[in-house]
Amino acid sequence: MATAMKTLSEWLAHCEQLHPKSIDMGLERVRTVAQRMSIDFDCPVITVAGTNGKGSTCAMLESILMQAGYRTGVYTSPHLVHFEERLRLSGEPVQAAELAAAFERVEGARGVGEGAVSLTYFEFSTLAILDLVTRAKLDVAVLEVGLGGRLDAVNIVDADCSVITSIDLDHMEFLGNDRESIGREKAGIMRTGRPVIVSDPVPPQSVLDHALEVGADLWRFGVDFNYSGDKQQWGWSGRGRRYGGLAYPALRGANQMLNASGVLAALTALRERLPVTAQAVRNGLALVELPGRFQIIPGQPVLVLDVAHNPHAVAALAANLDAMGFYPTTHAVFGAMADKDLAPMLAKIGPLIDRWYFTDLPTPRAAPGSTLLARWQAQNARVDALGQAFSDPSQALRVAIKAATPADRIVVFGSFYTVGGILKDGIPRLQAQHLPNT
Repeated sequence: MATAMKTLSEWLAHCEQLHPKSIDMGLERVRTVAQRMSIDFDCPVITVAGTNGKGSTCAMLESILMQAGYRTGVYTSPHLVHFEERLRLSGEPVQAAELAAAFERVEGARGVGEGAVSLTYFEFSTLAILDLVTRAKLDVAVLEVGLGGRLDAVNIVDADCSVITSIDLDHMEFLGNDRESIGREKAGIMRTGRPVIVSDPVPPQSVLDHALEVGADLWRFGVDFNYSGDKQQWGWSGRGRRYGGLAYPALRGANQMLNASGVLAALTALRERLPVTAQAVRNGLALVELPGRFQIIPGQPVLVLDVAHNPHAVAALAANLDAMGFYPTTHAVFGAMADKDLAPMLAKIGPLIDRWYFTDLPTPRAAPGSTLLARWQAQNARVDALGQAFSDPSQALRVAIKAATPADRIVVFGSFYTVGGILKDGIPRLQAQHLPNT
């Protein structure tokens, strides 16, 4: 068979050509191929949906469960640099050769000729990853929903527990124009009689209604679980369990407390099947790592990386930047997809940014840097702020470093492609030119 020789990159290129749409909501095609492949889970499954906080929630679940001694599989998307990042088995990215073999199995199962099942890039790759997860003999699988919930390919799996993080406006052309519509889509991952953790403090009514409608075991932040803390430590309480004297999660930002609270609720809901000790919780939260989520890289100037790419996430980024204290000048490298709601994003963070470096990204879905620059100029009210456009994130960062003093900070944010464009050669350690005193 000719396809047996394909590398992972060849398979990914093949997947991009298979379906007329990059996103085609619906489960029938995916479910058909999954049944042919006998994809079936015999370990507990946690699915995670939401607008922001999904990746952080998955990473904290993974870290705590690994500290408790469980063999974990975690599927997240998109990736920052390498496709293999999308599946971690016991904390390690899957090998390209294993993925290529799984892609071949999907290709075989979808059929040939007129009767072949058409799959999008995301559906095809999700099936390959689910196939690897079911073959890996895991103790627990954590699956991040790609888009929405109800019609996302991940939702062919009946989760033992689902987590819904924040719900806000993003991907509105697919999910609806308001939080109620978007919440209804995300609520589609709930299952009758099984726990659903809602860590959004003000969830849409549609989420609560759907839990009642399907008979899910609803755990609400502020009702069924909560957290409190001071400057040194925090504590969590929820249905019959308490954790006190916890160190703050290694993932920075005030928004991570809601994510961590949801994680502890999910683990409490599953404690009969997946018991974890208080020490595993402490160690897991202390050791969790996730690139590109308010990731602060020490140097001169300091570098902040964040995949905030919608208004809700940018508002959280702005709050976190504000809490960092004073910097003489804040430089921002920013690239985004053309369909993003740019005006509120720029308005939220604009007061904190003194120098903008807008960048092109290597995907046709991206807005050109020159377009982003024009959009910013049209609404910029700061006479002291400056902006330029660049052809790629690396070039934009180089110019920002040249313009910065050691006491400044540089923020790289927006699309995964923006942050990935900086991390592709490893984590940069900045050493700005020391400027003579004048």
